[in-house]
Amino acid sequence: MFVALAAMMLTGVMTACSQEKVPYEGYQKTENGLYYRFYNKNEGATPQIGELIDVQLGCVVNDTMPVIPVMPNTLQLMEPMFPGDIFEGLAMTHAGDSVSFIVNIDSTFRTFFGQPTLPEQFKSTDVMRFDIRIDDIYPESLYLSRMAAKNKKAVTERVAKMVADHAEESAQAAQALTEYLAKKKIVAEPTESGLYYVMTQPGNGEKPVEGQLVSVHYTGTLLDGTKFDSSYDREQPIQFPLGIGQVIPGWDEGIALMSKGEKGMLYIPYYLGYGDRAAGELIKPFSNLVFEVELVDFEDMPR
Repeated sequence: MFVALAAMMLTGVMTACSQEKVPYEGYQKTENGLYYRFYNKNEGATPQIGELIDVQLGCVVNDTMPVIPVMPNTLQLMEPMFPGDIFEGLAMTHAGDSVSFIVNIDSTFRTFFGQPTLPEQFKSTDVMRFDIRIDDIYPESLYLSRMAAKNKKAVTERVAKMVADHAEESAQAAQALTEYLAKKKIVAEPTESGLYYVMTQPGNGEKPVEGQLVSVHYTGTLLDGTKFDSSYDREQPIQFPLGIGQVIPGWDEGIALMSKGEKGMLYIPYYLGYGDRAAGELIKPFSNLVFEVELVDFEDMPR
């Protein structure tokens, strides 16, 4: 998570241009050399090492070039990597705070961004400033469950918009799936989202929970029987954390219905699959999908 954020930041920062150094008016300085300025400061608990911090974060160099637009991110609080880095500042914050940090550009590139030297378009006297709003602070143990909740909300909103924007295509896809199920004499009741699941072999009764790492064997086909992928052909199940959006929504929902060792069939309406996008050469936009699935195993995510 931290590496991904740093890589994203680096992409933006590399585009910045050097300008004249700006004064640090309104800022205070810690003993370790971090400049900070609170625009809004609340009371309450400050984050501890290892806890997660939901932030709205942006970054500028020399107060003129927005090198990272303000966007939501989740940071895990770490021990400071150099005197006066951003993690020292985050440890002073509370939920609801708005704050700016001015950090040493050389040390930030070397440690936070993992760059051995300062890019040539910058000088050591350039000013790197992070503007941050603290939205929430919570233990690492809650991270995956919160990710799952955010994913469910995003899927619901995305599906509603997709169906509304593509009413004709949605109606055609729904009719095609209904006719397919009738032809195959499948009488399963759909879930609230419209997913159909039929168990073909029971498991041991133990079901995975959101955030656990699941191992799944599968074969995927279109309604006409065209096979587009199979883990059985590769003799290797796939693994993914359940419920946080790393697979199509129909899988996140469907695999959660299964127990270890269980086999079944997932009949996935297009909007719980790849939606109005194509996927590879065979899956066209608005394609309903059929998956033969087997929940091989599941376990807690490795630390």
